[in-house]
Amino acid sequence: MTALQFPCIQFKTKKWMDDYGAQDMRCGDLTEEQLKSYYGRVDISTRANPYTLTKVTPFTQPQSMFYGSRGEGEKISRQKYDNILFDEFRDLSRLFSVYGPYKYLIEKMITHMQNGNGTPFRDIALDRALREHIIRDNTKNSTRWRLRETLNDKINWEEKCYPLKETHWLKEAISEGKLPKFDRFQDNFNGMGITVHDTWATHITIQSLRIDNDRYRAVVHYKVQDHFGLDVNDISTFKFNQFRFFRIWFVLQRYNQFGFRPFITNMEAIIEIIGTRK
Repeated sequence: MTALQFPCIQFKTKKWMDDYGAQDMRCGDLTEEQLKSYYGRVDISTRANPYTLTKVTPFTQPQSMFYGSRGEGEKISRQKYDNILFDEFRDLSRLFSVYGPYKYLIEKMITHMQNGNGTPFRDIALDRALREHIIRDNTKNSTRWRLRETLNDKINWEEKCYPLKETHWLKEAISEGKLPKFDRFQDNFNGMGITVHDTWATHITIQSLRIDNDRYRAVVHYKVQDHFGLDVNDISTFKFNQFRFFRIWFVLQRYNQFGFRPFITNMEAIIEIIGTRK
């Protein structure tokens, strides 16, 4: 019997790794007129106007007919304006990062957008979050659960191997399951929904499979990428458009006077799948 050899990549998404040509990786490609006319990007910041590089000052005199609205203030330098807008960007992010060990990640990633010039982002906390998500997902549609069931069913116990001819069952188990994504209810508030949420590309590799008597141990590697960037479809939906946070993000990324570069977020996790002979 021909045995499947490891390591062996069992799954790749149709979307590519390191896809810098994706729509949400564009930057500095829209004019002021396009932002205002096509995307309604008029009310951006409560602190400074991105189109005039002036501070926004409230009309504070109660007797003024403009009381409660905002007007143009002093002219500021481009560098000072960048800092003002990114500070507001970070402040607004706290609405989506209320609790938990990952709540600081969004501010760290915003700062990387400000200073990283589009270089990939990696943080050990993202790896930990991915691993926890995979391990704690005990639903029957999770890739971990489906891989375990397939290994339980298709391992050749007499030959102590996984038959090469049964490889398609492993691929099917993953492709028909739910890939790890941070789209759960708690991710709206724990910082992971705003930093990652959906994912762009995923590769799943079985690194090794050891079979002893009536037990087996498989080591599985998940490599996941996401894009910290917005495309025009994102900002056109009410879910994104209602929040000033995303309006600021879109202008910082796409306005041709700023053009702060989005970046690729890398995550990896290694898990063990252990099972016994039925």
